[in-house]
Amino acid sequence: MTKQATPPPPHDRPAPTAPPPPPAWRHWLWPMAILLALGLWFALPQTRGGGAAPTDLTYSQFLSDVDAGRISTVSIEGSNGRSSGRFTDGSDYTTVIPVQLAGPALLDRLAAKHVAVTATAPSSSPSVGVQILDWVLILGPFLLIIWFWRRLSRGASGQMQGALGVSKARARVFDTERPQTTFEDVAGYEGAKEEIAEVVDFLRHPDRYRRAGATAPRGVLMVGPPGTGKTLLARAVAGEAEVPFLSVVGSGFVEMFVGVGAARVRDLFAEARKRAPAIVFVDEVDALGGRRAAPGAIGGNDEREQTLNQLLSEMDGFEPTTGIVVLAATNRPEVLDPALLRPGRFDRQIVIPLPTLAERRAILTRHCLGKRLDLDVDLERVARATPGFSGADLANLANEAAITAARADRDTLTATDFDQARDRILLGRREGSNVLLPAEKRAVAVHEAGHALVAALQPQADPVAKVTILPAGQALGATEQLPLVERHLHGEDYLRQTLSVQLAGRAAELTALGQGSTGAANDLARATELAGRMIREFGLSPALGPVGYPHPGPAFLPGSGGLPGGAGRPYAESTQALIDGEVSRLLREAEQQAVDLLATHRGSLDRLVELLLEDETVDGSAVYDILGLPRPEQDQAPGATVAPHPRAASGG
Repeated sequence: MTKQATPPPPHDRPAPTAPPPPPAWRHWLWPMAILLALGLWFALPQTRGGGAAPTDLTYSQFLSDVDAGRISTVSIEGSNGRSSGRFTDGSDYTTVIPVQLAGPALLDRLAAKHVAVTATAPSSSPSVGVQILDWVLILGPFLLIIWFWRRLSRGASGQMQGALGVSKARARVFDTERPQTTFEDVAGYEGAKEEIAEVVDFLRHPDRYRRAGATAPRGVLMVGPPGTGKTLLARAVAGEAEVPFLSVVGSGFVEMFVGVGAARVRDLFAEARKRAPAIVFVDEVDALGGRRAAPGAIGGNDEREQTLNQLLSEMDGFEPTTGIVVLAATNRPEVLDPALLRPGRFDRQIVIPLPTLAERRAILTRHCLGKRLDLDVDLERVARATPGFSGADLANLANEAAITAARADRDTLTATDFDQARDRILLGRREGSNVLLPAEKRAVAVHEAGHALVAALQPQADPVAKVTILPAGQALGATEQLPLVERHLHGEDYLRQTLSVQLAGRAAELTALGQGSTGAANDLARATELAGRMIREFGLSPALGPVGYPHPGPAFLPGSGGLPGGAGRPYAESTQALIDGEVSRLLREAEQQAVDLLATHRGSLDRLVELLLEDETVDGSAVYDILGLPRPEQDQAPGATVAPHPRAASGG
């Protein structure tokens, strides 16, 4: 049961825009700096030599000029006798009056000639600090303008680097200092590790293979869902290899300058040839190896296509590349150009699927190293409860369990911590039951009880592990089913019973409450998608016959199971009407089967609802006890070839 039926609309990424032109006002910075410097020059007289230089007089010349009446004023410094003044014609002079002679006789002589006498305190020339400050005030505006100008020009200079160094490959080279990751750090995937290790061994001991007439593979492409450890395997190769390892990301080749990507590819392989034998790892190779557009097609990318053409030439062109193996990783192999996938370029394609039960347990063991686990933690059960989890999901699960324990101020992880971490990853943050009104809480209990009872009563359905009515994320409640074994095929009986389990929440509402609710929106969407695939892709409709219309979407990315309606459908409108009728028939039959089961076990439904209202979370064993059925065990797994859900927990 969910809070909302549809996810919010995706946000469109804004289209890139050209950088704005430089502001016009920055051209006025230099004139403003010159005017400011001139103003400081005139405001600080100590830094300029304006006016005529004063006349330097000896003491005898000074007395002669006094007697001749040419001295107008005199200013005597008291301690050192340094004096200055002005002639009667307005010019300045300086002199030194001996201290011993600067007595009453001199003053009377000056008074007789009407010379204005003043006495001043001793003055000193400007200090070094004052002079430095003056020059800083004068040169500061120029330095500030130069700094500001360089800062504004940095963006333009970064673009101009295209002619200088933008074509250099941005590859990280691991030669003597390699990552510490080894194949032992990669849990599971023994076949993939064996193939990649064989490539490494070929580069280490080429003579052994040359004697048998074998040639080294040019490229190894690792494909698989996100988070399955493709990049981790590449790091392990870098740690195991005794040859140089060059790592680069596919997006690092594409720039807005045409020809830059091709130049980077040339630079990358030139560097690899210098270090041959060597391994080149290209992560997210779909960023540069996408399918080329047809001539004249709209939406082509000349820069990316030139980069791809250069990569094709380097891997298997006119000039052979010896001693270089290219490892690449992607989760979108369907968009790669066919010329890139042919033998001679990527000779081997290694599928890195989602881990199996044994591999999930090994991965959990690896990620739990260094963590203290309680005795009640069974990693086998945790692995069984996480079908469809990738290696990255399992690492996140172990980390979330540690965070849950730390939040409770504990350093030991318990089984409850792993359960709460798993619910948080699948459903979201757990909220208290007080967020629901009493009537809503009962409706959620009825809904989840219907899921649990129908799942327990179906012989091919996965056993019920837990039922809860505590809201988490967008789910108001959840029924958790854990598969007993790892299967790889979906039988028709399993698919039909899965539809009944998915619609059992709505069936319980109709049986116990007399009406449906919005809480079944997510169940209806998932059941409709599964029924549509049963009709369109699996050929399980007698009316439509043994035909299949698979959706041509990404093979390893989620959300590719639905077939969009519209002009892209590979069948007629009449066929679409037939498909719609068959989907509706399957859903009605599954809902009626769930209603009949719940009506037959109405007493068990009421008891489970009351138990959920009282305890809020009920273990799966209690569901089987209410029904009077034995709980399925590992050795009692049904024999049908049925695969488990991609996710074990079904939010009702």
